Order: sequence, then C-alpha cells, then structure tokens
Amino acid sequence: MIGRGMGKRFADRMNHAARDLAPAYFALVMATGAVSLAAQEMGLPMLARVLFDLNSGFYGILWLLFLWRCRRFGRRLRADFADDLRGPGFFSGVAGSAILGSQFVLLANEEGGALVLWTLSVVLWLVLNYGLFITFTIERHKPSLERGISGTWLLAVVAAQSVAVLAALLDAHGLPLHRLEFNFIALSLWLWGGMLYIWIVVLIFYRYTFFRFSAGDLVPPYWINMGAMAISTLAGALLIANGRDAPYLHSILPFLKGFTVFFWATGSWWIPLLVALEIWRHGVRRFPLRYDPLYWGVVFPLAMYSLCTLHLARDMGLPFLMPLGQGFFYLAAIAWSITFIAMIRNIVSAWQGS
Repeated sequence: MIGRGMGKRFADRMNHAARDLAPAYFALVMATGAVSLAAQEMGLPMLARVLFDLNSGFYGILWLLFLWRCRRFGRRLRADFADDLRGPGFFSGVAGSAILGSQFVLLANEEGGALVLWTLSVVLWLVLNYGLFITFTIERHKPSLERGISGTWLLAVVAAQSVAVLAALLDAHGLPLHRLEFNFIALSLWLWGGMLYIWIVVLIFYRYTFFRFSAGDLVPPYWINMGAMAISTLAGALLIANGRDAPYLHSILPFLKGFTVFFWATGSWWIPLLVALEIWRHGVRRFPLRYDPLYWGVVFPLAMYSLCTLHLARDMGLPFLMPLGQGFFYLAAIAWSITFIAMIRNIVSAWQGS
C-alpha cells in the first residue's frame, strides 16, 4: 500500500510538471551549456565541468518530462506544436542537444557521445524544420502578424547554427575521415541560418515598429534576436579556424570573415535596444518580474555573446574585443545564477502545492 501510494504521488507530480511543460524549456540546457563553454574559454575549467555535469542532468530530466508529456498529454503537445507562438519553442530541443554535444567535445573529449547528440539534433532539426513550417503554411485559421510572431521564431536559426557549430567542432577535434563532409554541412547550415534570420527578423522588426507594443508583449525570447546572431558568429569563427586545414574553406576565408563580423555587428546592435526595452517594461510599465522558463532565453544570448566574442577575438586576431567578451561572461554567470535560484524556488513551491 505504501509503495502504491508513493507511486501515485510520483505520477501526480510528474503529471503536474509535464502537463504544461513549455516547449522552449530546453533553453535551460542551451543557457547552461553556453555559460559552461564560455567559462572554459575564460580559463575556468572547474566551473565549466560543474556546469557540464549539471547540464547533462537537466537534459535527461527534460527528456523524461517531454516523453511523459507525449504519453499522458499528447493532445496538449500537438496543440503546442501547431501554435504559432509556442511551436517554434520546440527548436530549443535541437539547440540543447547540439550545445550539450559541443560540451562533450570540448570538456570531456568524448567525440562518440557528441556524434550521437549531433545525429539526434540533425534528425530533430529535419522533423521540426519541415514539420513546423508545413503546419504553419497549411493551417486554415492563421493569426495576425501582431499575434503570430515573436522572438521565439528565431530559435529555428539558433537550432541550425548549433548543429553547424557541433559539426565544425567534430571536424576540428576528431573524425578525420569525415572532415570534408562535416565542414561542408557546417558551412551549409551556417549560410542557411543566416538567410532564415533575415527572413524572420524582418517580420519581427516590422512588428516592433508598426504595431502597438505592450509590456506583456515583450516576452524574454526577444533576446534571441541577439542570441541567434551570436551563435551565427561562433559558427563563423569556428569555420575560419577550420579553414587552415580545409582548402575549400581557405579559398573563401574573406567571405567567411566578412559575414562573421556582419553577424557579430548585427547581434551587438540589438543589445542597447533590448536593454532599453527591458527598462521600459519593468521600470516604466512596472511589469512584474517573476520566474518564467522563457527567461532562459535571456541567459543564453548573454552567454553566447560572450563565447562568440572571445572566439572572434582569438580566431580573427582582434584582442581589443577580449574585455567585452569577458565582461559579458560575468553578466551571463550572474543572470544564470539568478534564474537558476528562481527556478528552484518555483519548483519547490509547485511541489509543495501539489
């Protein structure tokens, strides 16, 4: 009887956690992975390793909740998939898988585990990339642009670029028999991600400037406007580094360098605007600041901007950018700590309430 009661209590808590699990919750893995990789680049291997171990646990727990939700709440899951605002959040699963794979390469030297995660991320990317966009194209009742677009859509760009980053890392750190293939895949996804960003950000910028904007509309994933360009910069910097040993990449180095700086400059442009809008949202409009899984979509861009700037400074010989990358690392670490504490308090409160 005791065992049955404990099993029912566990199932009830799992149901409570999984029922309305945010599709973008894998942004927790994205953010933790980006802070971990930036810590490694900053010369803090112990912190990087601790965050790697934590991230592996987060990844496993989120997959458990996601699969539980598939089994118990399939109708809600399908509704989220077809929702224009929540559906693109599923791309966080692609990015989370690939960023964790990058940690496997750089922090654990486990190319085998990274290759498994890269394969999984490619499969997920193909399913979501075509499944979501086909669903949104053929749906009969479509929302207005004002209600249908948000920064969450740019997770599609982050997903493509995260797969490109892991492919470039696999090329640089192992699997020499497949260097040509991995570099070509990384280059192709890097270019595709850049094109997709242009398509989506035009709509977002149009929504910003020509539709009424309330404090509630400014959801945290709008920071992905910057984060998508930051991870695009990282992918470009890795391709530049790989160009030393790949003849066809070496032949287009000026193109790679130009577009990498273009991506970095675009991401940098967003930062003051996003900070000003956050001040307006919480300082002027007094929008309450409470924990939301979407806030991991703020931590990730800060950490990724630090990481990409450090790589850009090193791989393109721009040492004056180093202090900027280092400063953003500390901002990202503080933001991660605050969001993590808020998440734990939210989880404890939810479990006590159930």
